[in-house]
Amino acid sequence: MKKIEAIIRTSKFEDVYEALTGVGVPFMSTYDVKGFGLEHGSAQVYRGTTYNVGFIPRTKIEMVVTEDQVENVISTILKVANTGHIGDGKIFVMDVEEVIRIRTGEVGEMAL
Repeated sequence: MKKIEAIIRTSKFEDVYEALTGVGVPFMSTYDVKGFGLEHGSAQVYRGTTYNVGFIPRTKIEMVVTEDQVENVISTILKVANTGHIGDGKIFVMDVEEVIRIRTGEVGEMAL
């Protein structure tokens, strides 16, 4: 099993969510996050004072999928979240040693 974390533009979240549920992702968690990478925040002027808005709002999606779903999930995110501009985001893939469903005690892929 793999944990996939994707940080994407917030404006692309609904499209990515629909596409991922369409390819069989059973569940996901989402978070509103702020950060910066190659695309730095900008300075804004409010009432004559300049403020450095250094962090850019993004949406983080986390999901755990089976090994055979990994490539399909990654390609779906790449296709749907891509605008071709700096700041489209990142995808991280990590190994998951075990999953346990609290309600039933099921383990492994059965717990997904």
